[in-house]
Amino acid sequence: MTPESRRLDGNAAAGQLADVFVFDATVVMTRCSTCGTEAPLGQYHVYADAPGMIVRCPSCEKVVMRVAQTPGHKWLDMGGAATLDIGN
Repeated sequence: MTPESRRLDGNAAAGQLADVFVFDATVVMTRCSTCGTEAPLGQYHVYADAPGMIVRCPSCEKVVMRVAQTPGHKWLDMGGAATLDIGN
């Protein structure tokens, strides 16, 4: 199985991120801290077939965000996102 066959678009992250953010995270302009690509999160690549969900930059494929859930906790790592522009 190739990575491309497992890849979903960023809209697949909507359900997990709705538990964290009060806005639709898939429309938020997100800037990759590695290459500087800016795009709505819905255009990023999501891999959701592991214990957690991985969001990768559509240009350089670096990890921008990780979401995982354990009993009683939801973990969000946004270390690869330079900025999220949530607008007004």
